[in-house]
Amino acid sequence: MSIKTSLTGLLACLGAVAAAPASAVIPFTVSMETEAPGIQTSQSGFHAVGVETFDARAVATNQSFISNFGGSAFTGTYTGVQVRNRDQYGGAGGTGRYAVTFTNAGYTLDLATQEPGGVTYFGFWLSALDLGNNVSFYKGGQLLFTFTSAHARNFINSLPNHSAYYCNPNAAFANRNCGQPYTFLNFYARNGTTFDRIHFSENPQVGGYESDNHTVGQWNRISGTVIPVPGTFLDVPEPGTWAMLMVGFGLVGAVRRRRVQTVAA
Repeated sequence: MSIKTSLTGLLACLGAVAAAPASAVIPFTVSMETEAPGIQTSQSGFHAVGVETFDARAVATNQSFISNFGGSAFTGTYTGVQVRNRDQYGGAGGTGRYAVTFTNAGYTLDLATQEPGGVTYFGFWLSALDLGNNVSFYKGGQLLFTFTSAHARNFINSLPNHSAYYCNPNAAFANRNCGQPYTFLNFYARNGTTFDRIHFSENPQVGGYESDNHTVGQWNRISGTVIPVPGTFLDVPEPGTWAMLMVGFGLVGAVRRRRVQTVAA
């Protein structure tokens, strides 16, 4: 086989890879605020943003209400959510109230905005992480991505200072519930993707899915440390960049082989 034929085949293969649909990759980047354990608000950058703290909500189960996330350009309809007073399991800052579900049915948050570009960011303080915590993102009824407790727990346990994320970090409940980690999670939709529904659930039902400081917005800067979730976007070169790099490597290899063959002859 000639060098020309080999290069032609390589370029054809690379072209096919570069042209592959982006839908094969989950259009999210997930990060965890790791600058210091105990961070309970988003450190990301935004074009527009709002926060629901639940502190003004009634303490009750199976609630439905509409939030404007602190008077922001975003609105959200919560359905089937339980709100509890702060305790060792939840309540950012050790005060106020927080959202929780104990069932597989869970609760939903339907999002809308008048901002051009839709909703591209969601973040929350995840407290008392257990093995049943799952959060899913949808658009138009289609599931985009599910983030499980294993994703977060495995990443936290891989950190050199992982023990610092265990135990409630707030003074009012210091050194309590030390068998479960606490952290702030960021979810960034990428490549023009937006979402309009979030579903929190507890499956298997081994505890509760506690969260607080629900933050909704349009992001322009990623913060924290990216969690390597299989199938999601990481901050690495785009497929087109990889294709060009591979072409370069192929050309270098072909030239090198040709030189070796010439010398041998």
